[in-house]
Amino acid sequence: MLVSGQSITEFLSSVLPVPGNGRLERPLVTLTFAQSLDGKIAGKEGKQLILSGRESMLMTHWMRTKHDAILVGIGTALNDDPQLNSRHIPEDERPSHLPRPVILDANLRLRPDCKLLKNYREGKGRRPWVICDANLASDDGRKSTLEDAGARVIGVPSVDGFIMIPNLLKVLYNFGIKTLMVEGGATIIGSFLAESARTKPNIIIDTLIITIAPTLIGDDGVGYGGTLLAPQIPSLKHIQTEVMGRDVVVVSALE
Repeated sequence: MLVSGQSITEFLSSVLPVPGNGRLERPLVTLTFAQSLDGKIAGKEGKQLILSGRESMLMTHWMRTKHDAILVGIGTALNDDPQLNSRHIPEDERPSHLPRPVILDANLRLRPDCKLLKNYREGKGRRPWVICDANLASDDGRKSTLEDAGARVIGVPSVDGFIMIPNLLKVLYNFGIKTLMVEGGATIIGSFLAESARTKPNIIIDTLIITIAPTLIGDDGVGYGGTLLAPQIPSLKHIQTEVMGRDVVVVSALE
């Protein structure tokens, strides 16, 4: 059972990919999330659920420090108002590195009073990047409001209003992001899984780390794979399974 900071960091060092020579021209991607035994990651209408126990939550915060950036979708940003930092690591062990918060927000719906922007203004976090449809990048209203609140707004070309994952990864890589931790929510998780299957053998997820909590949510909960068709589900290769407190953490790679 992994419970100490040292054992957790050793575990992560053994399963996370190491940036190479840049031939991929995209960040190395870790897709990670917590789920219930019945595969739910959020409550009714996307309401936040605290699924991870203390030990696996600590692992998640250590994992954040090992990536250049953390990506969440706008649904998660609005429902959870996350901070995406490493506050659960004891202060005397906490690395100085803070990952860059990145919000995929095609229509610029992020609230200017969210915790990510508040933390940045107070010197407690890095400047969030908001990725939007390139057609909105010159908008004088929503864009300027978020920029005045501290965000950096980055436009990415879209297809029918949707930002394509390969385009997103290319832009992040060109801005210096070499390792990316994708935390959700359901739409983002499904998009990355479907895109990896679609672009096979050029997959876009390097490591999949799922925390499974010993709880059931039921029909009101939100899952992440219900809309994926069979051809959109990538094949997985088991790498390692660890017990962390009450939870089980499963690490896989895409084949």
